[in-house]
Amino acid sequence: MKFTNGYWLGRDEYIINSPMEAFDAETVLADTENYVSDALRVSAAYQPLRSRSDMLDVGISTITVFTPGEDIVGVEIKHFNQMDKNPLYTLYPSHVEPKISKTETTASLKSGELEVTFSLHDKFNIDFKYRGQRITGSEYKAQASIDDLSGTELGQVMHANTVTGAQSLAAPGTVKRAQHFMREQLSLLPGTNVYGFGERFGAFVKNGQSIETINMDGGTGSEQSYKSIPFYLAGKSGVAGNPGTYYGVFVNESQPTSFEVANEVVDRVSFSTRGESLEYYIIAGDTPKDVIGKYNRLTGGSVLPPKWTFGLWLSTSFTTDYSEDTVMKFIDGMFERDIPLSVFHFDCFWMKGFEWSSFEWDNEQFPDPAGLMQRLHDKGLKVCVWINPYISQKSPLFKIGQENGYFIKQGDGNVWQWDLWQPGLAYVDFTNPAAVKWYKGLLKKLLDMGVDCFKTDFGERIPMHDAVYYNGNNAQGEHNYYTHRYNDAVFDLLKSVKGADEAVVFARSATVGGQQFPIHWGGDNLSQFHSMADSLRGGLSFLSSGFTFWSHDIGGFEENASPAIYKRWTQFGLLSSHSRYHGNIQYRVPWLFDEEAVAVTRKFTQLKMNNMDYIYDQAKQSVAEGIPLMRPMYMEFPDDPNTATLDRQYMLGSQWLIAPVMAESGEVEYYLPAGKWQHILDGRILAVPENGRWMAEKYDFMSLPLWKQVD
Repeated sequence: MKFTNGYWLGRDEYIINSPMEAFDAETVLADTENYVSDALRVSAAYQPLRSRSDMLDVGISTITVFTPGEDIVGVEIKHFNQMDKNPLYTLYPSHVEPKISKTETTASLKSGELEVTFSLHDKFNIDFKYRGQRITGSEYKAQASIDDLSGTELGQVMHANTVTGAQSLAAPGTVKRAQHFMREQLSLLPGTNVYGFGERFGAFVKNGQSIETINMDGGTGSEQSYKSIPFYLAGKSGVAGNPGTYYGVFVNESQPTSFEVANEVVDRVSFSTRGESLEYYIIAGDTPKDVIGKYNRLTGGSVLPPKWTFGLWLSTSFTTDYSEDTVMKFIDGMFERDIPLSVFHFDCFWMKGFEWSSFEWDNEQFPDPAGLMQRLHDKGLKVCVWINPYISQKSPLFKIGQENGYFIKQGDGNVWQWDLWQPGLAYVDFTNPAAVKWYKGLLKKLLDMGVDCFKTDFGERIPMHDAVYYNGNNAQGEHNYYTHRYNDAVFDLLKSVKGADEAVVFARSATVGGQQFPIHWGGDNLSQFHSMADSLRGGLSFLSSGFTFWSHDIGGFEENASPAIYKRWTQFGLLSSHSRYHGNIQYRVPWLFDEEAVAVTRKFTQLKMNNMDYIYDQAKQSVAEGIPLMRPMYMEFPDDPNTATLDRQYMLGSQWLIAPVMAESGEVEYYLPAGKWQHILDGRILAVPENGRWMAEKYDFMSLPLWKQVD
């Protein structure tokens, strides 16, 4: 959100108060049950303090810094000390005793090699240093406590006084209060690139972008995201032996938060949110992996999915006609063509239309679902079924949920409903323990029938206005957090029934900490080459945000895929962490495209299965380190500036480099970093010089750039 009018002025509708001078610093016990170590608390006034009269009619910000882990510093900024009823993300701190020091002019706290320093009795600023080198800071007037006067009677009163600087208000209770925001701006060193914010489909390097961290159901080609994560990684590549600079910033706010990335102020990242407080964390490290790993562990760590999930998943697709006969024909067709298959997925219409979700099989199309599950298991397959957390008014479950208070409500006490997606749709309220127990019970019947896992779809179109939750929390804060409660409930059920080593979901939406509930896929893409690029770009941003595993709909979801799209996307999909054929209006079995599609599917499925030991070993290592299995080039080669912006190629583990072909012609351009590389498919060996090598090649449908680093 932008509050300024150029570099010097504020916009007319805002009153911007910034800490001007810190007048007090004290050591306190961090005021949260999660942190038991000492903290540093600094009080800063919104005007310089030249005399005692400056201590009247002036607000202050109280800034508390603490450490939840080595090389991590948390910063809590408060204007008024009020409860906002937003759920804070669950964090997993490790005990660290910080070093706190004070002089006449500074106060500082150090955690590991990360030190935060405040100026005292002078122009207020904060510096963050890692290993003695400044990595970022909050400069003079960067922090702000902001009143939005638009639409309030108070506006004219306040504007009349801003010329003199006086901020006296009308008598309390006689005017409408202004909306309030808290803002921070953190500086960027020259040459710093910004990555992350979850699954974002715009430019991979986020400099220059405005980003709202609010989960939306907007496809894969817009500014909206199914997986908004208020975390970014800032990085400057090392060059010629000089180490790079890397750190992460995690804003611990579940309600929508606005980021202006080198945009409103071009050498800073600004972030703001409604309310009277703002909490963020600086996470420092020597490499991008180091930073991502620390953030990943702080927010819960990753979970290793079972080995079978890394094989090929086949779906019925969405609106296609399917029954038990269709399903068995497709499965038998894959096996007859020697294409290994690991999971079969039933999408929405395993239930009757207009009744989502009823969690009851459509008995006209599937008269013996338990028997069908057994027949699929006999073929060595796992079974996945589609679910979502919405209940149609036509579903037989609606009345039960309504009568027992299991749904999100309106302010007048009625169920919050609309007709988008399903008629009279209601939302399961996962803040209600009884609703969670009810929902789990519905799913357990499916597990008892033989279902192995769930595709936890949706979780983004959650009401924020006139919405009342069982726990009384702010609806805006619960919006992004909804997906966490939803996936947690389903994953917890799977652990209790299947065991921790077998639990897996296939989720679309996510928020902070969602890496504890793998796997996530990219959402509704198009069956076009540019959407293939969009999907990869979004995935690499997501994987720069603390997540370890990611998938996407092979062939694209919308529209009919051409044979060329299908074959190229098959290569890409089977060289991703997880691989699933899925579509909307079109079946995704290869023989419906052409015979060469069958050969491509067979070759790349077998390639993945034959190299499963490498992939799974790399997956285990990635989970242990808290880093992505499928990783951006800059993450594996942080000292090569040529990799900083690459978003059409990636590493699968530490050794495999993949550059998907995204053109009808088969032409592809990509980059090989310095070292010795062997092409896995054609056997070529290249010794790439110190400055790396750009490649321009043309491939048929049976190959693509797939290189392995060798000694």
